[in-house]
Amino acid sequence: MKLIRENAKKFEGIPLSVLDLVQVREEDTPADAIENSAKLIRRADELGYNRYWLAEHHNFEGIASSATAVLIGRLASESKEIRVGSGGVMLPNHAPLIIAEQFGTLDAMYPGRIDLGLGRAPGTDQQTMWALRRNLKGGPDEFPRDVAELEAYFEGGEDMPVRAFPGDGRDVPIWLLGSSGFSAQLAARKGLPFSFASHFAPGYMDAAFELYRSGFEPSGKLAEPYAMPGVNVLIADTQEEAEYLITTHMQQFLSIIRNSRGKMKPPVEDMEALWTPYERQYVMQTLDPRTTLYGTKDKVREGLLRLIEETQADELIVNTVAYDTDKRIHSYELLAEMMD
Repeated sequence: MKLIRENAKKFEGIPLSVLDLVQVREEDTPADAIENSAKLIRRADELGYNRYWLAEHHNFEGIASSATAVLIGRLASESKEIRVGSGGVMLPNHAPLIIAEQFGTLDAMYPGRIDLGLGRAPGTDQQTMWALRRNLKGGPDEFPRDVAELEAYFEGGEDMPVRAFPGDGRDVPIWLLGSSGFSAQLAARKGLPFSFASHFAPGYMDAAFELYRSGFEPSGKLAEPYAMPGVNVLIADTQEEAEYLITTHMQQFLSIIRNSRGKMKPPVEDMEALWTPYERQYVMQTLDPRTTLYGTKDKVREGLLRLIEETQADELIVNTVAYDTDKRIHSYELLAEMMD
């Protein structure tokens, strides 16, 4: 199982990767958001980032990554060496055979560059969940069985009654993703790499990684545990600019509290004029200072070093939310300057 591109640059020996929700700005269309992601992956590829992951969401006006496999194909075509994959595909929404066929096709087009990260949640609200699963009897509780079925399709062989072509026999690395301990334990038991959604569920991070490492069983795919936390990073030339730009991310979580999710909003000068004390407490608890780092390069560097030490991360995947695409790319450029 190949997890790191040969020429990936590293920060203190740790590869850095990109997480992208393909967010749609207030004045933009989904087509604009996809073009912005194409621009970002081209630059991330040049800068030496290890992988570029897209996250499946549904019924979100401000997120254009519902058709994850389709987007992976488009963005892989915009890059040359960076690994491209899902962070993740929400497996309960899909038949395992379909995923094996889709990612087998992607691997046939871009051999050695495709990752398949699997999530257990639906990635949406309950009503949309039922719309997605109208022909399926399973759900999150069927996740271990679905993962095993998907693995079997990739292993393939003539003894399989149903074979996933062109996925049959292809070496597509499977990751398990989670925001609690369930997937951590399953990844450990199956000997698979594990990524935790600490960029929005920081409170469970330490426990999840402890469950993963303590229970890890070596497999034919992975001899030792490989853990990758998610981290929100926004670097600007000055601390004041970073504090201004981060208000876009704060507004996203504020909209979740108010159940008024829409397109990405521009930054504001004063968040205190927008939220109540309770809302502020909720947002700042979610954007935990351990896993949400914003400021100048030196300040962010200190936070990343601390996070690596505390989590013993093997890799970090970075989510950067900025309304201005050029400033978002600039943040990744400043982060890349820290790499070897």
